Amino acid sequence: MQQDVSANIKIMIVDDEPAGRRAIRECCARHPDLTVIGEFGDPRAALQAINSEQPEVVFLDIRMETLSGIEVARALDDPPPIVVFVTAYDEYAVEAFEPNAVDYLLQPFDDARFDGTLQRVRQRHRAETDNERERSFAALLERLDERRPTGYAAPQRLLAESGGAFHMVNVADIEIVEASRSYVKLTVGRETFNARSTLQRAEELLDRQPLLRISRSCIVNSRHIKEINRTPRGDFIVVLAGGVTVTSSEGYRSKVRQYFDTLRLAPR
Repeated sequence: MQQDVSANIKIMIVDDEPAGRRAIRECCARHPDLTVIGEFGDPRAALQAINSEQPEVVFLDIRMETLSGIEVARALDDPPPIVVFVTAYDEYAVEAFEPNAVDYLLQPFDDARFDGTLQRVRQRHRAETDNERERSFAALLERLDERRPTGYAAPQRLLAESGGAFHMVNVADIEIVEASRSYVKLTVGRETFNARSTLQRAEELLDRQPLLRISRSCIVNSRHIKEINRTPRGDFIVVLAGGVTVTSSEGYRSKVRQYFDTLRLAPR
């Protein structure tokens, strides 16, 4: 196969199995335009390195012990690298990846399969803008969500960023979820964390919590509601256990009232 060596492409490999890392590394070694700048068995260390060193391409195992590849992908800074998910399990299944076939390698793979993926990586590396990559990556993550296996259990903890470090946040402790561009802001007490997600996706992940949407961009966990007041216009001022205050929007006023009436919490 004729190779395009017009530009060097920086690669990172993330897999908690040494054999998996070695297989990718040996495939990369056959291509002079690829430079492996890091290999990681620890997904948390990999996440820090990807965001700081900004490789163009990351080969990322989906199934890892401490963090899944999907969780790592959601925590990547914008613009994300080209991510090639690597998996031996087709439950995350090929149908989710096929619209962007570059985004997966199903193990075991041979040289021809790797080279086909690499050819598409090179094409995207040359032609795709940062904004296009952000959009396609977000769409891929949404497709993966839709393809979750039957019996999927919502996680009890989420990976989120604060102050340049990543933290595991207990879902039950989250008081407020607010949309912020391609991220959501999570409030726990007086602390705030950012996670790559949509408000709809966050709502699904917190589906075991008693959630109340008070505006288009804000959801609160009613278990943490401490106090409720009203504005002169009739909107609800909600004070959470940690002391943070949020206000419902006019469009959600009646739904919020109905919710509080059901719980017998509505002020008269």
